[in-house]
Amino acid sequence: MPSRGVWDTRIVILGPPGSGKGTNARIISGIYGIPVITTGDMLREAVASGTEKGRTAGAYMDRGELVPDEIVIGIVEERLARSDIARGFILDGFPRNLAQAEALDRILDDLGTGLTHVLNMVIDNEKIISRLVLRRSCPYCGAIYHLKNKPPRLDGICDECGSELIQRSDDNAEVMRHRLEVYEEKSRPLLNRYRNQGLVRDLNGDMPIDAIPEAVRQVLGDPLV
Repeated sequence: MPSRGVWDTRIVILGPPGSGKGTNARIISGIYGIPVITTGDMLREAVASGTEKGRTAGAYMDRGELVPDEIVIGIVEERLARSDIARGFILDGFPRNLAQAEALDRILDDLGTGLTHVLNMVIDNEKIISRLVLRRSCPYCGAIYHLKNKPPRLDGICDECGSELIQRSDDNAEVMRHRLEVYEEKSRPLLNRYRNQGLVRDLNGDMPIDAIPEAVRQVLGDPLV
């Protein structure tokens, strides 16, 4: 595969909950020097900024409702217009459906660019369930821990901000199996679309963390220096 460099690395990362998207995205960001852009971060930033779209999104979030596609797409468009993506980006959590994928194509086309890769995290469902029942997260800064593989330095306390860690209510086996079934059903058309475009690269979601950088380089090529 031809070597790709940092200047043309624009990635969507897909995978079921618990497949390691966030961990891999952070490692890729460090290797290639490109920002990780998550839907949650974009929505929270838009709400905090007080823009019209942010206020509208915040109203839905306050009611515990999903933010409509048109609002999310508008916030993504604003985010991708910023200068820090000139060297590339990693999108985590967007697109989630075909309508969002088509909107992303339009946004990138307007910017004179397009995706270079869609990374698909592949991992057995039972391994995901085993992994997530030991997951703990910080409700304040969003840091994620694993009681076996990445425990906090102090039991139950976030290393980053000192807040008390929580176990999400949906991090249990029964709920996770349902979420994985829903993900498989909803993601299949999206993944098929990107496979037909020749963009998908499968990545093992069950690798040891120290093996990820080399695996990523095998898929994306070495960064330009």
